Amino acid sequence: MLRRSLVSLALAASCALPLASAAATPAPRAAAAPAAPSAGARNDYANPAFTAALGEGLRAFYGRDFASARKGFEAALAVIPDNTLAMSFLNATAAQTPGELDGLVNAEEDALAKNPKSALAHVRLGFSYMFASLTGRDRNLDAREELNAAVGLDPVSQAAHTGLGIMRESERSANRAKTEFVTALGSDPQNVLAREYLARIYQIDLKDPQRALTTIIDVPNLVPDYADIYFHLASLMHDLGQYNAAIDYATRGLQADVGHVGEAGQHGYTLLARIYLDEKKPDDARRVLKASISAGTDVAYASTLLKKIDDGAYGRPSPSPAPSGTPGPKKKKK
Repeated sequence: MLRRSLVSLALAASCALPLASAAATPAPRAAAAPAAPSAGARNDYANPAFTAALGEGLRAFYGRDFASARKGFEAALAVIPDNTLAMSFLNATAAQTPGELDGLVNAEEDALAKNPKSALAHVRLGFSYMFASLTGRDRNLDAREELNAAVGLDPVSQAAHTGLGIMRESERSANRAKTEFVTALGSDPQNVLAREYLARIYQIDLKDPQRALTTIIDVPNLVPDYADIYFHLASLMHDLGQYNAAIDYATRGLQADVGHVGEAGQHGYTLLARIYLDEKKPDDARRVLKASISAGTDVAYASTLLKKIDDGAYGRPSPSPAPSGTPGPKKKKK
């Protein structure tokens, strides 16, 4: 099971190849979606100005157009300044270009100095410190200090509680992380980042993939361009033995992450291979593993699985190599 981490956003793979184009396949549907939030509950994704800018940023990010991605995320945050998904992607985008994340940190430190009583200023700086830690500078203590300061100023800050939950989760303190995410969702029921991390806790720590699924099943309706959510749904469907749905979601994630930047693009092929192997389809697994190697993603693991298939570890070896290519259906990160 592949583990969710902000590292998958902060560190893009270099020299990745785009997927071949294919016809669009709608994401599969599943039952037991979460209940609709009560009337008047916060829902950032009901704001067309926000979702349009966020979608532009996500498409550019996954296409490795980081300059355009940054403009999209900045525009989204101009509409809703404390949306945690947009904040995370702004920092992830800055991390792709040397010096840009440091520049973002400096700008946010200046903003905080001008308005030290702003919970938002503390949160924005705290998130940037978290990403700085992921790219080689240990700012975890600083990040925690800023997020705690934000909670002190605004006890129901969904963004601050989400950030603290991410830090707790990275320390493998699942219960404390869960408390933070549940608190965040109390004031922002559609907080995509909090829901995604909470689902990870249900799936990995609590071994309850069905509950994890109900936590994020409708996220693609909120953020259809968020490639990694398809990867996570594929992983859950795989755990639940719903192989066709798992294949559809994994493929959709690969199609959305054309630059192989996040978990969907980096690990989608090898997830597909594991699904095919569980279905006793080694030839299909071989096909997607060759595609993974060709794209330069998860190469060591893909090569290991491919050798095991060729050695007959998953059944009779194919008499001739299957061609590489994009996984089916035709055009769709534990």
